[in-house]
Amino acid sequence: MVFNNCFLFIIMFVVITNFSTAQIHSDDILGKWITEGGKAIVQIFKTNDGKFAGKIVWLKEPNDENGKPKTDIHNPNPDLRQRPILNLVFLGGFEFSKNEWINGIIYDAESGNTYKAKISMTDKNTLNLRGYVGSPVFGRTTTWKRKMDK
Repeated sequence: MVFNNCFLFIIMFVVITNFSTAQIHSDDILGKWITEGGKAIVQIFKTNDGKFAGKIVWLKEPNDENGKPKTDIHNPNPDLRQRPILNLVFLGGFEFSKNEWINGIIYDAESGNTYKAKISMTDKNTLNLRGYVGSPVFGRTTTWKRKMDK
């Protein structure tokens, strides 16, 4: 009797685990996402090579202290410091593998630094973006919520 209950539990666990992970598809990430803190909205799209990228399509504060559109002033390349933050592609190279998007990069316009990155989803409307140096162990995760169109 105990063996049967244990066996049934293992079968149920395998079925539930496979069912929950099978629900994530590569294109589930596409769309608009509200960043943690609500400072920006990012549109994630598929590139011509089948990878995934993201650009800033809305800013809570789109202008600097002088009333002009914010630019990439912290970029280490002086030639890029005048490019606008709005519509800046700052995520790129993500490939879907085993229910997550890996091998990506994220550019942090607030610091001018670029990091390796990976993305996972806890559900269809919650995205976890992890930027890191070297290994994902040495990084930070931010959570975004899907923007629902009205």
